[in-house]
Amino acid sequence: MDLDALRYGNFSQLGEAVTDWEQMTRKLAELMKAAQDDLKAKADKARWAGVNATVSREFVDRTAAEFADAHTQAGSITKILSDTRGELLDYRTQVNDAIARGAKRNLTVVDTGAGTFTVSGNTRPDWASDPGGGSGATDQQAVDDLRDEIQRILSKATESDNSAAKVLNLLVDQAKYGFSDAAYADRDSAARAVVAAEKLARAAKDPASMTLDDIAAFNRTMGKYNGDPLFAEQFARELGPKGTLQFWTEMTYAHAGARGSELDTMKALQKNLSLTLATASFSDSDAMQDWKRDLIAERNTNFRAGGAISPIGALGSQVLSSLMREGQYDTEFLDDYREELFKADRAAGDAGTDDLWTKGYDALDVVFGDGNGRDPLEGLFDGLSHNPEAATHAFEPKADLDHMLGTTRYTDRGAPLGRALETAVTGITQGDTQSVAPPHSAAQLQIMQNVMGAVAQPGGGDLVQTGLGSSLGNMAAAYMPEMSNALSGSGAESVFLTNSDDPGGLNHNVRDVTRFLSCVSEDPAGRAGIILGESLYTSGLIESHLADPTLFDGSHEQVLQDIGRNAGTIEGIVAHSVAEGKVHAAVEGETSYNEALKAKGDFAKTWISVGMTFVQVPEGHGGAAMGAVVGGGAGAVAGAAVDRLLDGQKMSGARDAALYESAGELYDSRESVNRLTQWAADETITRYHVDVPRQATMDTIRVAVNEGWDEGSHFLDRTRDLSNG
Repeated sequence: MDLDALRYGNFSQLGEAVTDWEQMTRKLAELMKAAQDDLKAKADKARWAGVNATVSREFVDRTAAEFADAHTQAGSITKILSDTRGELLDYRTQVNDAIARGAKRNLTVVDTGAGTFTVSGNTRPDWASDPGGGSGATDQQAVDDLRDEIQRILSKATESDNSAAKVLNLLVDQAKYGFSDAAYADRDSAARAVVAAEKLARAAKDPASMTLDDIAAFNRTMGKYNGDPLFAEQFARELGPKGTLQFWTEMTYAHAGARGSELDTMKALQKNLSLTLATASFSDSDAMQDWKRDLIAERNTNFRAGGAISPIGALGSQVLSSLMREGQYDTEFLDDYREELFKADRAAGDAGTDDLWTKGYDALDVVFGDGNGRDPLEGLFDGLSHNPEAATHAFEPKADLDHMLGTTRYTDRGAPLGRALETAVTGITQGDTQSVAPPHSAAQLQIMQNVMGAVAQPGGGDLVQTGLGSSLGNMAAAYMPEMSNALSGSGAESVFLTNSDDPGGLNHNVRDVTRFLSCVSEDPAGRAGIILGESLYTSGLIESHLADPTLFDGSHEQVLQDIGRNAGTIEGIVAHSVAEGKVHAAVEGETSYNEALKAKGDFAKTWISVGMTFVQVPEGHGGAAMGAVVGGGAGAVAGAAVDRLLDGQKMSGARDAALYESAGELYDSRESVNRLTQWAADETITRYHVDVPRQATMDTIRVAVNEGWDEGSHFLDRTRDLSNG
């Protein structure tokens, strides 16, 4: 920065810009509130159908999000401009004060252009008669001191100006279309993030010199900034696509076999690096578009550590996928990467895919503490499980879905594939226990139908034992509304409530639903998901219908008969399947089921809201507070059903063996669903002061559950006959 630019620059224009941005931020705050509270809120409550269910709802959601991002970006720009103007005005005051002090000592400061200036002493012709005895000679120390002081001020002003320009450009370039969600309280915080990224990128270019203490410090900084958009982009750009993959290759080689605190440090590094790259992937700047394209292009490159003896290192895809196990990557980036990996995986066939990725890579381990990362599809699936939109895109083509399911018989990718499928059909990110799931879209319903068909077909049941069981159980829980409609037949939508885009989206395929539930119930964790899902859905239905009679134009007795019969049918299918499966490993079965039930029950009130967002009890009956009870869609009675189920349906000791092998004990399961369904009705009657006869209501439910229980057995028999036929 030139000296005169700082001294005489027109900062009033910058002040006007700050004022304009402040006004813009306030206006955008109002628009953001209107978009969230009016536009999006109404769209969420609307019952969409057809094209509107996907295109219009998505448009509304994205529009509301854009207003929020616009407000965030405007706020950040306002704060950066305001801080920069304040700093420059302060530096102007400092430099003018310094020059004024110099003038009193007869020193002159002159701007010589291009950021340079001179300081010189004044010479007067009457120095000889100076009463103070001055000689007129310039004090060089005074000249040097003033020069250094002005240079320091000018350097700081230049740094302030340049860093502001840098962060503003990075901020605006983040989004090619629309706005960035990067939020900064002031210019310094944004500038510090960029400087920190550049420092870490320099260190990562020389990984061999990094000690464990260096890595720990690296981790602390990256842990602080891994969600910062400017930090993430600057780090990725400075290191480069190839440099990023090489850095992680070097780290995994140098710390292979890590134990104790070293292992903890490396796990933290992998997580922080993954989260940083995930954040960087959302930038749409031209530089990051090139970075993402070049990164994917490195998928077949052989990456070797500097000191490695073997000429075979790790494929770029193996390194990259090992860094996708944490964080949400950008949808477009995941789509592009997934297309390339799926293409290569399909070409090997179901049985050949394991050899494609693992053959010749026996010494490879690019993952600390969880597998070895040889199969890049495992890391990709974890990446998809953190991005619902990309996950849905991945499994829409039935050929791709069938291939991936088929490969689980020959690989260890079943569990991560299951997590990705869960996310694809529910719209909820793995590990997210706060968000309320969106209504099931037509695309999600089709994927769920295809998954059900794959499991239900002859021989498909063995998919449950390939690591998919727990996820399939969760998926069944999330689709209880659609499954209930399928089992009940057309016209049941007014009883089996759902905000799904298509309540009949499973095409009333009783055979596939029955076979799917039967097969999944053979896995303890899968069975736990089904039981929890059915119990919550049944409780929520009873709560909704009794609290709001307008939901169904028939009698209480009729709607309770339908709900009770459905509960009995679903749990009857499960219990008969388990009993007839002749599972003799009683101890293992008892332990696995109880542990799975407890693990799912600990957070079932949130994840099961995927299938419970239909609950809309009137505000006069406490409907406004119901969402807060369980963090989302389910109502108070449905939420309490989880605790009641965990307390009352645990198996223990020899009784577990009897449940598996004795037809007499089989009916304990029928009694369990009977009691839980009756309890939900009784609790709802009390909570909402519903005027119905209690004893008659309980008897109606008892009869209906028992009928449904027997019907579940008949469904199983009929599906076997159809399969054999």
